[in-house]
Amino acid sequence: MRCLQVPNQGLEERIPSYEELEKLENEEAGDRPKWDNKAQYMLTIVGFCVGLGNVWRFPYLCQSHGGGAFMIPFLILLVLEGVPLLHLEFAIGQRLRKGSVGVWSTIHPYLTGIGIGSMCVSFLVSLYYNTIMAWVMWYFFNSFQDPLPWSQCPVNANMTGLVSECERSSPVDYYWYRETLNTTPDIDNAGGLQWWMVLCHVSAWALLFICISRGIETTGKAVYITSTLPYVVLTIFLIRGLTLKGSLNGVKFLFTPDMNELMNPTTWLDAGAQVFYSFSLAFGGLLSFSSYNSVHNNCEQDAVIISIVNGATAVYAATVIYTIIGFRATEKFDDCITGNILSLLNTFDLPEGNVTESNYDQVLHNLNGTYPEVIQGLNLKTCDLNSFLSEGVEGTGLAFIVFTEAITKMPVSPVWSVLFFIMLFC
Repeated sequence: MRCLQVPNQGLEERIPSYEELEKLENEEAGDRPKWDNKAQYMLTIVGFCVGLGNVWRFPYLCQSHGGGAFMIPFLILLVLEGVPLLHLEFAIGQRLRKGSVGVWSTIHPYLTGIGIGSMCVSFLVSLYYNTIMAWVMWYFFNSFQDPLPWSQCPVNANMTGLVSECERSSPVDYYWYRETLNTTPDIDNAGGLQWWMVLCHVSAWALLFICISRGIETTGKAVYITSTLPYVVLTIFLIRGLTLKGSLNGVKFLFTPDMNELMNPTTWLDAGAQVFYSFSLAFGGLLSFSSYNSVHNNCEQDAVIISIVNGATAVYAATVIYTIIGFRATEKFDDCITGNILSLLNTFDLPEGNVTESNYDQVLHNLNGTYPEVIQGLNLKTCDLNSFLSEGVEGTGLAFIVFTEAITKMPVSPVWSVLFFIMLFC
């Protein structure tokens, strides 16, 4: 009679029993560091999971996939996909009390590559995340100016006018692509190093080194600020955003559901990807952080709490972002209408105040019925609020162009700029 072969022989010997874990925990009490308290651990996990993906990717996905309708697949997959995997990582790290590489090699030596792969992915992600942090630092340091340097075009070298490149685009675009990145005309031309970006990049890496130089001893102290400050700033922006003209247009646009999007496979795919992205699953960090817990810690409860916080933060951040986008879209809509009104007043020699925003559509309809050729020759702009709201942007376009442009239109704009980039940095 053939005996059943266990596929992973020796697993029981490699993974200690509960009694052995308690003994091991007592022996390692003086050697292996632990979190000072549960709050440190939870804030670290929140800071690790909640980040740029919640602030600038989730709002864009909501706007792209039917507004409030995107919340449905996101929340479903958060429960079915995010919570179990998060619980799994917490449990494995806490039980085996090792880092990412050590955990997988303990489960089976052949799985060591998974841990190494997670480490490599984390390193690669840190490269571009720290690049973003360098950009954030550059904007942060330049926010202590009034007016903000991206609020107006600079004067040309001859001091005879404004820089033509800036006039053809916009001050925020010019500052981002020319003053910050100094982009080259084509991809074949790599360009040179920009000393200001090199300095910001070195500063970002140095600050990261300081925060993690002594492991959880320094990380645990830093998270009291880095994990809570973004929520304070988001709340300040929400209060301020709701007082701006047109902010509710943005919120309404965000949460107006298009249920047809639920039949789109891409919507579900993007929702699943967002869950992985926002939880930082399979990066190895969750395994490492949970390994500093006691074996008695309730990791199942932790997974549920973090999942609720993560999902709520994504929705909260999207609301804040779209109050500002609604304000920006309303400003552009008003400028568009004002420009068309000026064209009508000048062309038909109408008294000032004869055409206003309230009667613009009616006056345009009447003039178009009487002088259709003249109206057609004016090439009036099409002013549609929904089209301005639909200008979906994510990533750097949202942070360094859309948001910075909106900030320039706020009173005391340097203060709001400083707060915004502090939030992104934390």
